[in-house]
Order: sequence, then structure tokens, then C-alpha cells
Amino acid sequence: MNRSKTIIKPLSKYILTLLITFSIFSSNATIVQFETKFGNIDVNLYDQKTPATVANFLQYVDDGNGNSTYANAIIHRSIDNFIIQGGGFTYNGGSSLNDQNLPLDNITSNPAVVNEPIYSNVRGSIAMAKLGGNANSATNQWFFNLANNAANLDNQNGGFTVFGEITENSLAILDQIAAVQKFNKGGAFTSLPLDNYDGTSVPDNSHLMIITSIQIIDATVDTATGLNPALSTAPVPTSTAPSKSSGSGGAIVGGLFLVLLLARRRN
Repeated sequence: MNRSKTIIKPLSKYILTLLITFSIFSSNATIVQFETKFGNIDVNLYDQKTPATVANFLQYVDDGNGNSTYANAIIHRSIDNFIIQGGGFTYNGGSSLNDQNLPLDNITSNPAVVNEPIYSNVRGSIAMAKLGGNANSATNQWFFNLANNAANLDNQNGGFTVFGEITENSLAILDQIAAVQKFNKGGAFTSLPLDNYDGTSVPDNSHLMIITSIQIIDATVDTATGLNPALSTAPVPTSTAPSKSSGSGGAIVGGLFLVLLLARRRN
């Protein structure tokens, strides 16, 4: 009897250790929903593995007073078989989309967040945009990977932090947004998706790819325990301190564009 207790006790500790280890290394997530004209995109966020990035993103989703900085944000860049990007600009109610007076406002950015390049930039993942040459410069802009961009974006600029993945049912909505025709409106909008636009007349707000809202639909932090996201293909990075700069929305757009352009040219 005493011998059985001696065996069972260390065995129970071993099982408990395995359970704790499994819990730590499984991917847990809040679920947020992007509302678009084509339908909703549901995204599982990696709360426990990329906590700083998720907390930063959710601060824009809800500032704690029921206000969302991302309300009426637009997709302002779309590159075929690569990424669609948003989080930098919101539609302000204007109608004319001429080159001089786009009816858009910059989203005010919070201080930059530390880079957390744990997961890979594969198709359907969401990652943070940032300034070129500054790994810890992500603020408000994010992008969805339309393809497997691991070879480029896992290694560029310290790696782009993937902080969530869309659900399988939402992939079709993502592809539908990506299929919208793109137009060069100048500045940060050199690849602006405009829906049902003929390319000749003056476009209006109905052509913009507006994200009406981003809302938390499940705040439970273990909603994604069954997921198995791909780990980053980059070497394990050395620890770095977070950047103190915040940068404007336009600066982040330009920085990410340069990095992504370099990535595409290398292919």
C-alpha cells in the first residue's frame, strides 16, 4: 500500500506537469469579428503567446469606454496574392474620392508595441504593420496574409508579428475583398481597392472597402485551444526593448510598403 502511494504520487506530479506544459504551449484566443460589405471575418487572437500585440490591438477595438478607433476603418492597400492592409485610415463621411481630398482620416496611433514574432505569416493569418528598419514600431495598422508569406515576412525587419488567424469559413470573405479591383489614388493609396468602380468616373464612398466595425464576439481567452498555428520560420530572435516612437499612420504605411516591396522583389 505504501509502495503504491509512492508510485502514484510522482506519477500524478508528472501528469500535472504535462497538463501545465500543454496549456502553456497551446494557442489561446479571444475572437473578434470584422464586419464588411461582403460578410463577417472572424479572427482568433493569440492572447497568451502574443499578449502585448493582442492587448495593443484590442485597445483600438475598444478603448474601455465603448469607443472603437477602428469603426469605419478601410482596407487601404491590397496586393494580389500577398496582403490586404487596414487599420490606418477611417472613412469620415465624405463622398468624393478625388486625389486631392480623399474623405479619410488618419487613425491616431498609440505608443509602439514590442515585436512578438512567434508565429508564421501563412495564409489567413493577421499580422502587424510597422516601420522599415524598426522591429518594435507596430502601432495601429495590421494586414491579412493572402498567401503563405513565411519566406519573406517571417525574416524581414525582425519578423512581422502574427497575432491571430481567421476562421476557415471566413477565408472566402477575405478572398472576395482581395479580388476587388485596385486603383492608384496617390500617396498611401497606390493600391486602393474600389468595389464596382469603372476607373473613369469620380468614385464615391460606396466603392470603398469599409470595415464597419471590429467587435469582440467571445472574450474567453482559451477559445483557440484546438488550433495549431505554424511557428515562425525565422531563427529565434534575441530579446530587444520596445520602441519609444509611435509614428503616424502614414509613416507606418510607407514603412511597411517598402519592406513588402523588397520582399516581393526578392522572389
